[in-house]
Amino acid sequence: MNTSEKFKIFLVDDDILYLKMLEIQFLEHANFEINTFTSGEECLNKMNQNPNLIILDYHLDGINKDALTGIQALDQIKAINSTIPIVMLSAQDKIDVAIECMHHKAHDYVVKSETAFMRLKHIINGICKLKNIESQLFWYMDRM
Repeated sequence: MNTSEKFKIFLVDDDILYLKMLEIQFLEHANFEINTFTSGEECLNKMNQNPNLIILDYHLDGINKDALTGIQALDQIKAINSTIPIVMLSAQDKIDVAIECMHHKAHDYVVKSETAFMRLKHIINGICKLKNIESQLFWYMDRM
Protein backbone atom coordinates (compact mmCIF):
# COMPACT_ATOMS: atom_id res chain seq x y z
CA MET A 1 0.00 0.00 0.00
CA ASN A 2 1.36 3.38 -0.97
CA THR A 3 1.95 5.57 2.11
CA SER A 4 0.07 8.46 0.48
CA GLU A 5 -3.06 6.34 0.07
CA LYS A 6 -5.65 6.31 2.81
CA PHE A 7 -6.42 3.01 4.47
CA LYS A 8 -9.78 2.00 2.96
CA ILE A 9 -12.33 0.44 5.30
CA PHE A 10 -15.70 -1.00 4.37
CA LEU A 11 -18.22 -0.92 7.25
CA VAL A 12 -21.16 -3.28 6.78
CA ASP A 13 -24.09 -3.32 9.22
CA ASP A 14 -27.87 -3.32 8.79
CA ASP A 15 -28.24 -1.28 12.00
CA ILE A 16 -28.06 2.15 10.39
CA LEU A 17 -27.58 4.04 13.67
CA TYR A 18 -24.70 1.82 14.76
CA LEU A 19 -23.19 2.04 11.28
CA LYS A 20 -23.30 5.85 11.31
CA MET A 21 -21.88 6.02 14.85
CA LEU A 22 -18.97 3.78 13.87
CA GLU A 23 -18.33 5.81 10.71
CA ILE A 24 -18.25 9.06 12.69
CA GLN A 25 -15.85 7.58 15.26
CA PHE A 26 -13.47 6.43 12.54
CA LEU A 27 -13.59 9.76 10.72
CA GLU A 28 -13.01 11.73 13.95
CA HIS A 29 -10.12 9.64 15.23
CA ALA A 30 -8.15 8.55 12.18
CA ASN A 31 -7.39 9.35 8.58
CA PHE A 32 -9.29 6.54 6.88
CA GLU A 33 -11.39 6.31 3.75
CA ILE A 34 -14.69 4.88 4.97
CA ASN A 35 -17.40 3.29 2.82
CA THR A 36 -20.60 2.16 4.53
CA PHE A 37 -23.06 -0.50 3.41
CA THR A 38 -26.28 -1.78 4.97
CA SER A 39 -26.08 -5.21 3.36
CA GLY A 40 -23.57 -7.83 2.33
CA GLU A 41 -24.87 -7.57 -1.23
CA GLU A 42 -24.00 -3.85 -1.40
CA CYS A 43 -20.50 -4.57 -0.10
CA LEU A 44 -19.96 -7.40 -2.58
CA ASN A 45 -20.98 -5.10 -5.44
CA LYS A 46 -18.16 -2.69 -4.50
CA MET A 47 -15.34 -5.20 -4.00
CA ASN A 48 -13.66 -3.82 -7.13
CA GLN A 49 -12.72 -0.79 -4.96
CA ASN A 50 -10.20 -3.04 -3.15
CA PRO A 51 -10.74 -2.27 0.53
CA ASN A 52 -7.86 -2.82 2.94
CA LEU A 53 -10.24 -4.06 5.65
CA ILE A 54 -13.89 -4.99 6.02
CA ILE A 55 -15.77 -4.70 9.30
CA LEU A 56 -18.81 -6.93 8.87
CA ASP A 57 -21.83 -7.47 11.11
CA TYR A 58 -22.64 -11.08 11.96
CA HIS A 59 -26.42 -10.53 11.59
CA LEU A 60 -27.12 -8.73 8.35
CA ASP A 61 -30.59 -10.17 7.84
CA GLY A 62 -32.30 -8.20 10.62
CA ILE A 63 -34.29 -5.97 8.25
CA ASN A 64 -34.51 -8.13 5.15
CA LYS A 65 -34.80 -11.83 5.99
CA ASP A 66 -33.71 -12.71 2.43
CA ALA A 67 -30.46 -10.75 2.76
CA LEU A 68 -27.13 -12.47 3.11
CA THR A 69 -26.08 -13.20 6.66
CA GLY A 70 -22.70 -11.94 7.81
CA ILE A 71 -21.23 -15.44 7.50
CA GLN A 72 -22.55 -15.81 3.94
CA ALA A 73 -21.12 -12.40 3.02
CA LEU A 74 -17.80 -13.35 4.68
CA ASP A 75 -17.60 -16.54 2.62
CA GLN A 76 -18.38 -14.71 -0.64
CA ILE A 77 -15.86 -11.94 0.07
CA LYS A 78 -13.16 -14.50 0.87
CA ALA A 79 -13.99 -16.28 -2.43
CA ILE A 80 -13.36 -12.99 -4.27
CA ASN A 81 -10.23 -12.02 -2.33
CA SER A 82 -8.95 -14.29 0.42
CA THR A 83 -6.31 -11.78 1.59
CA ILE A 84 -8.66 -9.03 2.78
CA PRO A 85 -8.85 -9.05 6.58
CA ILE A 86 -12.45 -9.17 7.77
CA VAL A 87 -13.40 -8.33 11.34
CA MET A 88 -16.77 -9.66 12.39
CA LEU A 89 -18.98 -7.58 14.69
CA SER A 90 -21.84 -8.93 16.75
CA ALA A 91 -24.00 -7.96 19.69
CA GLN A 92 -23.72 -11.60 20.76
CA ASP A 93 -21.07 -12.31 23.37
CA LYS A 94 -21.10 -16.04 22.67
CA ILE A 95 -17.96 -18.08 22.16
CA ASP A 96 -19.65 -20.37 19.61
CA VAL A 97 -20.43 -17.36 17.39
CA ALA A 98 -16.81 -16.19 17.58
CA ILE A 99 -15.57 -19.70 16.79
CA GLU A 100 -17.92 -19.95 13.81
CA CYS A 101 -16.57 -16.66 12.45
CA MET A 102 -12.97 -17.81 12.85
CA HIS A 103 -13.77 -21.11 11.10
CA HIS A 104 -14.98 -19.04 8.16
CA LYS A 105 -11.61 -17.24 8.08
CA ALA A 106 -12.51 -13.99 9.82
CA HIS A 107 -9.44 -12.09 10.97
CA ASP A 108 -11.04 -11.28 14.33
CA TYR A 109 -14.31 -11.03 16.21
CA VAL A 110 -15.50 -8.00 18.20
CA VAL A 111 -18.54 -7.77 20.43
CA LYS A 112 -20.56 -4.58 19.97
CA SER A 113 -20.05 -2.74 23.24
CA GLU A 114 -18.83 0.58 24.60
CA THR A 115 -15.23 -0.62 24.02
CA ALA A 116 -15.77 -1.97 20.48
CA PHE A 117 -14.31 1.08 18.74
CA MET A 118 -11.11 0.97 20.82
CA ARG A 119 -10.75 -2.74 20.09
CA LEU A 120 -11.28 -2.12 16.36
CA LYS A 121 -8.62 0.61 16.39
CA HIS A 122 -6.18 -1.78 18.04
CA ILE A 123 -6.92 -4.48 15.45
CA ILE A 124 -6.51 -2.00 12.58
CA ASN A 125 -3.16 -0.82 13.97
CA GLY A 126 -1.99 -4.45 13.96
CA ILE A 127 -3.20 -4.96 10.39
CA CYS A 128 -1.45 -1.76 9.25
CA LYS A 129 1.82 -2.87 10.85
CA LEU A 130 1.53 -6.29 9.21
CA LYS A 131 0.83 -4.73 5.79
CA ASN A 132 3.84 -2.43 6.23
CA ILE A 133 6.10 -5.38 7.07
CA GLU A 134 4.73 -7.32 4.09
CA SER A 135 5.38 -4.42 1.70
CA GLN A 136 8.95 -4.07 3.02
CA LEU A 137 9.50 -7.80 2.60
CA PHE A 138 8.20 -7.70 -0.99
CA TRP A 139 10.43 -4.67 -1.70
CA TYR A 140 13.50 -6.58 -0.50
CA MET A 141 12.51 -9.75 -2.33
CA ASP A 142 12.10 -7.81 -5.61
CA ARG A 143 15.69 -6.63 -5.33
CA MET A 144 17.17 -10.11 -4.95
